[in-house]
Amino acid sequence: MTTVDQSPLARLRELGAAGRLTEDHAAVAQLLSQIASGAQGLADLTRAGQILARRDPDEILRRATDSGETVRPVTVAVTGHSTIEPLVAPLTAEFARHGYLLRPSVGEFDAYLRDLQDPSSHLYSRDTELALVVLDPQMIFDELPKPWSVADVEQTVTAKMAQLDRLVGNYVRHAKATLVLNTVPLHRIHTHSLVDLRSRTRLSVAWRSFNTALLGLSEKYARVQVIDLDPLIAEGGPVHDQRMAVYAKVQLGDEVLSRYAREVGHLIRALHGRTKKVLVVDLDNTLWDGILGDDGAEGIAAATTFRGEAFGLFQRTVQQLGSQGVVLAISSKNDREAVLAVLRDHPDMVLRDTDFARINANWEPKDTNLTDIAARLNLGVDSFVFADDSSFETGLVAMSLPSVAVVCLDDEPALHTSKLLADGWFDVLDLTDEDRARGELYRGEAARSDLLAGADSMAEYLRQLGIRVELKLVEQPDVARVAQLTLRTNQFNLTTQRWQQADVTDRINDPDHLVLSIRSADRFGDNGVVGALFARRDDGELHIENMVLSCRVFARGIEDAVMGTLLAYARDSGLRAVHGRYLPTAKNGKVREFYPAQGFDTVAEGAGGELTFRHDLQTIPAIPDHVRITSNFLDRVEGRLA
Repeated sequence: MTTVDQSPLARLRELGAAGRLTEDHAAVAQLLSQIASGAQGLADLTRAGQILARRDPDEILRRATDSGETVRPVTVAVTGHSTIEPLVAPLTAEFARHGYLLRPSVGEFDAYLRDLQDPSSHLYSRDTELALVVLDPQMIFDELPKPWSVADVEQTVTAKMAQLDRLVGNYVRHAKATLVLNTVPLHRIHTHSLVDLRSRTRLSVAWRSFNTALLGLSEKYARVQVIDLDPLIAEGGPVHDQRMAVYAKVQLGDEVLSRYAREVGHLIRALHGRTKKVLVVDLDNTLWDGILGDDGAEGIAAATTFRGEAFGLFQRTVQQLGSQGVVLAISSKNDREAVLAVLRDHPDMVLRDTDFARINANWEPKDTNLTDIAARLNLGVDSFVFADDSSFETGLVAMSLPSVAVVCLDDEPALHTSKLLADGWFDVLDLTDEDRARGELYRGEAARSDLLAGADSMAEYLRQLGIRVELKLVEQPDVARVAQLTLRTNQFNLTTQRWQQADVTDRINDPDHLVLSIRSADRFGDNGVVGALFARRDDGELHIENMVLSCRVFARGIEDAVMGTLLAYARDSGLRAVHGRYLPTAKNGKVREFYPAQGFDTVAEGAGGELTFRHDLQTIPAIPDHVRITSNFLDRVEGRLA
């Protein structure tokens, strides 16, 4: 029976009542996205999480396997000083919203120190991907003498920081999960238990020093992230409910925990390399106030007027994202020449035509334009974020391209920026040089497209490109970029093994491993580090663990040159053979024949389509004539792997 209330939360409840929450994962994710963008998004997501937490994770995975749907389970261990069970519901909803199935493991009350110290605790479990240690102010105040002084607090936070540093160091040495801590709010009941203002100031100084030291742990340890609660608390809502704190020992309120859960959802996306790459924006009433076709260039504004200032702020935010490697594009129902004239000459515009990798100003449907932009950039639409003020356009894209993250703007431009930034779609663990240059790199693709269009043949195009490749041993400055490539590359990714920076570092420090970065350039500029190759020696033979290559440089002969160089190195080093594997995914089908094309023999085909290959090094494929490759590893690893 259809209910009168058709809110997304009501429809989720209907799915639950119909017993379909375990079988319709995609529909659940879409409803959660709608719930998140609602006026009561945080509270309703918690309610949704309470519904979803009743599901049987094993049953969800079984049904997903039967239907061919991809559902990624993530085990998250949670511990803390106070009551932390209320975190599970919002965490369940946030993970489901991003296509993850949360498998939570919640520790006992006030067990965080024991859990951090004990290698047999759930934080250290091999299945644990995220270990959340939820810190709250009572972890300090419970250890103070009664009554306490500021000197007691100063002494205790110093000792606590030293204890945490030691425990965190021990954890990252013995566990594989990413450890997540948080800064700790200072409640008014603590500051105002002191009657003199000077002591309150000293307490605040000590507290901020403690939080600064906590944040410093993420700089000190590669697999530690510290969520700063200050910006989350500043968004509004009570930090805690004093009644719940006294009676139930819940020291962080529902709204803070909901915002914390959202940040953890963004973090798991970044850890899995699911960061979005492209921001596609509308123009009319999105980047500027007014409708270009109706009002003319003189009738639109992005500055000088009351509303125009808000659009100018939004443009500066988009520009800020672009400066950090987010590729910008436009999809607008307008005449192209009129749009270009505004972007080039209008005095209000912060963003200019040269800031965008693609400008699709035409009268085609928006979903068609997004597909076209993706094809032109050689990217999947699942790497796109689309922002538009039209509910018709956002609804169309959400329905026809469900993998696109849709930002629903409205007629209040002052909120455009906060809506765009609400979900951290572009968050990465570290910003690399390649990230900062990505916009320029993709704009260079337009020049390459022009060259290709004017060339007589593909061979002539490749010859004119003047491709140069540098193959070298990975050193510490390139670790972040190499790890990022394993996380974010989907198409040319032979085994789809995802490695964090610590995993890459472990390999470059292991003498049995060979980790190479692939850097390319051509007549249009430096493409940066575009790929990586991981191999290890075993009993006189070389096993390629994985090879990844950015989709920006596919089919230019770079992969052939790299493999030819590696095989020649293996032969010259006296190795008997080189082995490779291909593990199929939904996106890497185009590289299924890569190894056979390089002269490898197929030796086995396993369940699920896994292929294993062997090259006997008798005939080494030639380096393509149009590629000039240099390498620095041949001499430096002489005798190391042989």
